[in-house]
Amino acid sequence: MGFIRKLVLISALICFTVQNAYCADVWVNNLRRMFSKHSSIIYEINLRTFGAHDTNKNGIIEFDEAEESGTFLNAIPRLDELVQKGVNTIHVMPITPVGKTKALGTAGSLYSASSFNSLNPQLASKETALSIEDQARKFINEAHKKGIHVIIDLPSCGSYDLYMQRPELFVKDKSGQPVVPADWTDVRLFDAGTETAVNKNVYNLYKEFVDMVMDLGADGIRADVATNKPAKFWKDLIDYSRSKDPQFLWLAEASESWTTPISGYAVFTSYDKLLEAGFDGYYGSYFNLKNYKNGRELINQISATNENLAKFTDAKAVIGSFTTHDEISPILINGQKFSEMIMWLNATLPVNSYYVDGFDTGDNYIYLWANKKAPATYTDDDYYFVHRGKLDIFNFSRQPGGKNDKLLSTFAFTNAMKREFVPMINNGKFIPLKTSAPSMFAYAISYKGRSVIVIGNLNFRTNVEGEISVPNLKTSNIVIPVKIDSIPIIDRGKIKVDMEAGETQLLLLNDLEIK
Repeated sequence: MGFIRKLVLISALICFTVQNAYCADVWVNNLRRMFSKHSSIIYEINLRTFGAHDTNKNGIIEFDEAEESGTFLNAIPRLDELVQKGVNTIHVMPITPVGKTKALGTAGSLYSASSFNSLNPQLASKETALSIEDQARKFINEAHKKGIHVIIDLPSCGSYDLYMQRPELFVKDKSGQPVVPADWTDVRLFDAGTETAVNKNVYNLYKEFVDMVMDLGADGIRADVATNKPAKFWKDLIDYSRSKDPQFLWLAEASESWTTPISGYAVFTSYDKLLEAGFDGYYGSYFNLKNYKNGRELINQISATNENLAKFTDAKAVIGSFTTHDEISPILINGQKFSEMIMWLNATLPVNSYYVDGFDTGDNYIYLWANKKAPATYTDDDYYFVHRGKLDIFNFSRQPGGKNDKLLSTFAFTNAMKREFVPMINNGKFIPLKTSAPSMFAYAISYKGRSVIVIGNLNFRTNVEGEISVPNLKTSNIVIPVKIDSIPIIDRGKIKVDMEAGETQLLLLNDLEIK
């Protein structure tokens, strides 16, 4: 009897502590806990392209040529690739049906939702008798079996088709017409109400979405443009989801940099109010990295973000939003070195790593057919609408991906290093380091006698010489170069570097804790 009880206890302990949070095919969502510890390595995918089969390699999916766009089921074989790359969370772009009236692109924007309680039929495989709901469940279950959490995107606005069906859900302008937010001509602005009077019709629409994705087995929601709904709206919705699953994650697309509403008719809720309402994290402002010329700008942003998060009693976190599907490919901005810098920043900062499908192989998202008239369309737009240099979300197109094997190996390596650095990131101290060259940034993370030093050159055109001041550094300290392109010189209290354009260096000291 004692042996049996011990065996049962050991099995239970293994199930409880296993890193991937599953045992005997029973998935236990621990995403909020993982996110709060900066342990999520998130990979954003568009299911419509993630598993697409473009057999003639012309970049567009031609159904009359027996080519196949991405579905819930043909995405499953690619999950092993993500595991091998070190990904433990996927952000799935909207899986709701898309509008076809006043549309953008030949398939319709993923963010132009025509329903919030059903799934996009474009994502259903015709090679199975399973319902689309069961196909979605199978995809999520297979992700869970591989230790991958799943976040589902919640669109911010409704399509024109939905407006025609349910006009009471939408804000009207002075002439009684539905409001087009920003320059998003294919969607209309929801009337979510105010802090004192939430619009129950829109709230119930979103509640149905929460019910649907939780029933499918999802682990969290990414709220698109979360700023355009009242905090009270989100608090009620988040509280509702947490009553069903306390570990259900909520990620807000919000930033300190965004301070105005998307329309004169829209409400605006700042990122801090969203976090107070229950969101676990937000985007932050790291996407501004592409504009920085001075290393001090990046250090100031890191310090400000850390201070903002420290104000909350409940654990809150941020993603490494250096590149998202709304950003131009880093390859087009500053080349391979910029992508590598983003990887190392994600690996060493107190952020949840965040990447877009195709980033890891250097896709520039240049489509030769872009914005040309299409021979066939599935909406009322007969042009292949795309945003240059950004992941296509408007058409049935190829899988994202480039051919840069060096980037791919660096991607897997930095994700592995991220897992090694997480205890230092969570328990140690972030220390800005002084540099002598304006374009250089440097910081350290120190914990239990060890330090990681990261140095970067934001000048992507010319080499830069400089010195980094490192308190208590001695020539006798053993410096392990984890990542360098040029050789640093270790001096008392200083590191002297002649950095290549856009170079990032990472040094590990196992015998020095920087105070």
